[in-house]
Amino acid sequence: MLWFLLALLSLLLTSLQHGASASEGQFAFNGFAGANLTLDGATAVSPNGLLVLTNGTVASTGHALHPMPQRFREPSNGTVRSFSTTFVFAIVSPHLSLSSHGMAFIVSPTRRLSNTMPFQYLGLLNTTDGNGSAGNHIFAVELDTLRNFDLGDIDGNHVGIDVNSLRSVTSASAGYYYDDHDASLFQNLSLFSREAMQTWVDYNAQDMELQVAVAPLGAPKPKKPLLSHTIDLSTVVTDEEAYVGFSSSTGLLSCSHYVLGWSFSIDGSLPALDVSRLPKFPNPFGAKRPGRFNVLPIVLPTVVTIALVASVLVFLSRRMAYYELREDWEAEFMSLRVSYKDLMIATKNFGHKQLIGKGGSGEVYKGILPGSKIEVAVKRVSHESQSGMKAFLSEVASIGRLRHRNLVHLLGYCRTKRDLLLVYEYMPNGSLDTYLYSQARFALSWVTRFHIVKCIASGLLYLHEEWEKVVVHRDIKASNILLDREMNSKLGDFGLARLYERGSNPYTTYVVGTMGYLAPELLCTGRATPATDVFSFGVFLLEIACGRRSIEVDSMNDEETFTLVNYVLEHCRNRSLVNVIDPRLRGDYDAAEAYLILKLGLLCSHPVSTVRPGMRQVVQYLNGDLLIPEM
Repeated sequence: MLWFLLALLSLLLTSLQHGASASEGQFAFNGFAGANLTLDGATAVSPNGLLVLTNGTVASTGHALHPMPQRFREPSNGTVRSFSTTFVFAIVSPHLSLSSHGMAFIVSPTRRLSNTMPFQYLGLLNTTDGNGSAGNHIFAVELDTLRNFDLGDIDGNHVGIDVNSLRSVTSASAGYYYDDHDASLFQNLSLFSREAMQTWVDYNAQDMELQVAVAPLGAPKPKKPLLSHTIDLSTVVTDEEAYVGFSSSTGLLSCSHYVLGWSFSIDGSLPALDVSRLPKFPNPFGAKRPGRFNVLPIVLPTVVTIALVASVLVFLSRRMAYYELREDWEAEFMSLRVSYKDLMIATKNFGHKQLIGKGGSGEVYKGILPGSKIEVAVKRVSHESQSGMKAFLSEVASIGRLRHRNLVHLLGYCRTKRDLLLVYEYMPNGSLDTYLYSQARFALSWVTRFHIVKCIASGLLYLHEEWEKVVVHRDIKASNILLDREMNSKLGDFGLARLYERGSNPYTTYVVGTMGYLAPELLCTGRATPATDVFSFGVFLLEIACGRRSIEVDSMNDEETFTLVNYVLEHCRNRSLVNVIDPRLRGDYDAAEAYLILKLGLLCSHPVSTVRPGMRQVVQYLNGDLLIPEM
């Protein structure tokens, strides 16, 4: 009987020491020995009552939730109730200046968090819902110790408020305000300093204001919070009850997350934590471990030497790979030179998420130049690619000095031992071909199409007749016509362009361009002239009006089945041009303009080069200053 009474007394003391208050929605844990928590992942409770969320294992997650759901909403009117919580935590990293990922206090509609992921997801979300969804119904206060650019983190040591996403709605660098006479001074804190700290989270339902404060353990709660944010949690916590607790994760760097004590209350005063009764946490990096002998003085110099040599070799190899090359011919183009470092920053190290295009001549990345904050498209061409250097030089020498509203501007370039890089103005609406041929995209209106035609004609007139030299583009096609935010069109990709002095004859070269756009005489002589550009422009006009490719091929036997020029010419002879106009226009077009485009397209793509008009005549036809001759 005496044994039973002693056991009962022991259980009662344990409950009073570690357990929750008897009041609904209120509990306090001064250590977690004997606490009835729901744990999963790497989380465990140590013999001395320390809640170990993650124990240093890389790429791991851990969760600790109070087993009973808390009644967050008033049953009568459905409003979210006020609540407060405070907890003492410690994050122990092997490095004082670098940590793995952090931890978070969470309010979750479910206890089932085992399908979440480590790294930047903090064991709270995963790749499916990590970008944010109102259906997540997750609220968290994160103590994050690693910066993630994709999530918009402000630094690698911050406190943030998360709603349904790990992209914080507001955040601040870790620290606290302490009162010094009449002023509040800010003191920085390192969340992974291997020191215990206390966090307070208070939500005022009436004002819909959430406040978060952090301070070293033993310091009073700051009068001025680190974060103060207005938020209606009734849109997040939609169920009457929700679970509260902690979530954490590690990345490729080992790191340990501990919770020493925790107090929580809904609509009531927050039970205080007894600092003197909190468990101790291990800090193996803070003191030397005893041993039979110390091998550190012997091993450390060797390890440091090897690491230093390896670092130098890696640094030199990267430096050589990305060493910027400069040659004498570049002297007149130095104003266009952009540093490789700036391009790395602009494209986030040429990250996959920045990739917006890929083709035979290289990859194109979207970026924002540091300093000027200009949106750019960066083409990255390898030295080893076929004709890569030749196309690179052609672009720099031609488009680098061209300035016209209907030509894509080359803003800069860079050369390294490995890559050739061209920096263009960014065209948000991409290339024209994706609108002409893709059924997934909306059909361009006739007004937009006619405007695009006039823009490209103006750009070609500038190349052929208005610049100081004659520029033959040699690759005019829909995929090389780009659209800005207002759907203005600009001619781009001058990798095949050729320049020659006015009055001189263009030299003969090998045939380049795209099948379906090549003039007949080009195949015979190899000589690119403004007339061969006009032929390509004519084919482009027919594509604009018909919404079809210049050549269509049977994918089964790889044989040509359709030629647009012949198709339109046949309907012109039969006086049935109305039948070739893009059916996606649904008859909503200016008939006179449509027939003008079709006839001008046939005239420009005439097999005899001397019959084709020059670009000045083309512009006059489009503006109505000249009448197009009968076919």
